[in-house]
Amino acid sequence: MKQNSSSRRVNEQARQVIAETLMFEISDPRLRMVTITGCEVSFDRSACNVYYTAQPDSYDEVEAAFGKAKGKIRSLLAKKLSWRTSPELRFFIDKSVDEAERIARALAFERDRLGESVDEDNGEEAPVSEDAIEGEDIEASASGGDSLEDD
Repeated sequence: MKQNSSSRRVNEQARQVIAETLMFEISDPRLRMVTITGCEVSFDRSACNVYYTAQPDSYDEVEAAFGKAKGKIRSLLAKKLSWRTSPELRFFIDKSVDEAERIARALAFERDRLGESVDEDNGEEAPVSEDAIEGEDIEASASGGDSLEDD
């Protein structure tokens, strides 16, 4: 869906109201550690896809809690917004945060595996050992990537 400044503003407005509603109006403890990451409101404002993130081990509980609280959230959304209609809410897990965390862990593991470390005193990376650099050359050549050696 193409977004212009008006649709971005409507999406952000819906996200903010839903997030505030979860923080101050909904008392379900399963929804305490939920973050609303985004909303997509349809052009006619009849539907709103709400994207959220939570702890991976509580996805099922949070989904059930949203199913139970959907009507109340919609009602409070209608009271707080001056829209002609109250959109039907559809909740979706936003796994992009989980993916970013997985990538960060993989990069940290790879950095540790290669022997890189951050110097505690000045926050700069410590030099990489010659063995680690030679190992990268071999791996890059074997995978078809560019080698650091001169031809």
